[in-house]
Amino acid sequence: MDDLDRLTPEELLVVFKLIRLVGHLPNVYYLVSFDEQTLLDVLQRTDLVGSKDQRAREFLEELIQVRLDLPAFRDRDVDAMATRILNALLDSHGVSMTPEQERRFSEAYFRHLQDRLRTPRAVKRYFGQAGATLGSLAGEVDLVDFLIVTFLRTSESGVYRMLGRHRGELTGTSIDPALRHDARPGERAERWKERLRRAGVADDNLNGVLRLLGLLFPAVQQAVGNGGDSRAVARRRGIGSPDYFDRYVVFTVPADDLPEAAFAQALAQLAAGTGGDQATELLVRLREDTHRIIRRIDQARDDGVDVSAAAVLQALADNYGQLTAHPEAMGLLGPDRRVRFFAPALLLDLSPDQRPAAVAAMATTPAGAVLATRTLHRATNPDDTASEHVTATEEWAAQARDALTARLAEHLAPATERPATNLTEQECELIWMWRHTDPDGIRTWLRDRLQNGWELLPLLAKLITPAQYPEPLINDDTWAGLDAMFTHDALYARLTSHLDNPDTPQPADQRQADILQALRDHRPDPHQTTPDTPQKNP
Repeated sequence: MDDLDRLTPEELLVVFKLIRLVGHLPNVYYLVSFDEQTLLDVLQRTDLVGSKDQRAREFLEELIQVRLDLPAFRDRDVDAMATRILNALLDSHGVSMTPEQERRFSEAYFRHLQDRLRTPRAVKRYFGQAGATLGSLAGEVDLVDFLIVTFLRTSESGVYRMLGRHRGELTGTSIDPALRHDARPGERAERWKERLRRAGVADDNLNGVLRLLGLLFPAVQQAVGNGGDSRAVARRRGIGSPDYFDRYVVFTVPADDLPEAAFAQALAQLAAGTGGDQATELLVRLREDTHRIIRRIDQARDDGVDVSAAAVLQALADNYGQLTAHPEAMGLLGPDRRVRFFAPALLLDLSPDQRPAAVAAMATTPAGAVLATRTLHRATNPDDTASEHVTATEEWAAQARDALTARLAEHLAPATERPATNLTEQECELIWMWRHTDPDGIRTWLRDRLQNGWELLPLLAKLITPAQYPEPLINDDTWAGLDAMFTHDALYARLTSHLDNPDTPQPADQRQADILQALRDHRPDPHQTTPDTPQKNP
């Protein structure tokens, strides 16, 4: 008879009574299997024994004539069984662990999991759960993270459910300002322990579970004061990366994500220029999920994958005006900025003789020309502050600049047929971009337009747009750009009547009035002295 410890008190007494009634039959022996402590607890809930532990033991001894204890399940036995089942699991799914993964799993197992897997049933249950869900995730997630998450799902289900509630904090994407002005690491660790208590973790297991979370999430690792490497988590496709978290909780690659094999095929198709379903899907994801796709491409570069920089640059340029992904970093990093920050690195991945052609190809469309200009400017001014203009000290940069300038002029040709008030947003951006490649050229072009029908104040109202964040209407970048396109002296000379003559009617358009006031605020005081200005003696 097996599992007597699972009976209710009433059922247990009935079984014992039956054994007593037929226990003296000749040549009949009864083998009764149970967990002793659990059985004693059940007996103490019966009226026959009561709550006395000693009475329960005596009752059991009267019934059991020969005691056969199971051999101890030693640590060596646990480890051998776990190793055997793990190897079978990996072989059945056609995957294996790298030496680094073996080191990480050994740390997790011997420091935290081993004490919780003390019986053959516990070991089989744990790896059985892993085998049931690994199939659709093999090659898509980090094996060690997957095994740790499986342990939490199996043995600490409250903690597993808690992960989704704190996804933003765990993956470092939360916009909660309180988390960015947090307390000291010790206090943050205590906050996580309190969350684990509420999730049902026993006090004896708190530190172990917290350290397991630290192996998964850099945010928790930092909370306990040990630092954390978010790039390493992304590199291994860990649950601590916002790009891979969902795979661990839906047990597959979500429909809005690209499996690793499809992603690699898409990059190969882009490089070959042959197109294909995977490349098409990648471009859709690039527009709708810009941040994740760019992070994955960048990660592939870091991992030594042969990413065709020219092909990816062209894809970025072709889709630059169609990005619909939500901003990240508390709304400060939109998809267009993400692309602009990434593209210069790709350009510099190319050999110098390949760069001019890549820039010219990017600029085939107006939106691509905007991205190409920003890319060339940033690539030749790495700190983005050294110069307003493309630094063309190297031959390739000068060639790229000249090709780009021609493209900008070509895209702006239709604008010359319309008044300044009819400039499109994209045409205004092209004008701003031209100052980076050829300030003399854009200055001449604008002068010609002003001499042939355009008016300066309506033009400025189109070029200078209100800032999205609390900044002056004309900030330092805009001020420098106006100097490149008009020169400050020419600008003030053309607007003298508006700025200085009180009899000149103020413009009815509020934007134009605001720009005039901003220009008054920026105009240097002619009476102000500087250390370089000699002062006359009285």
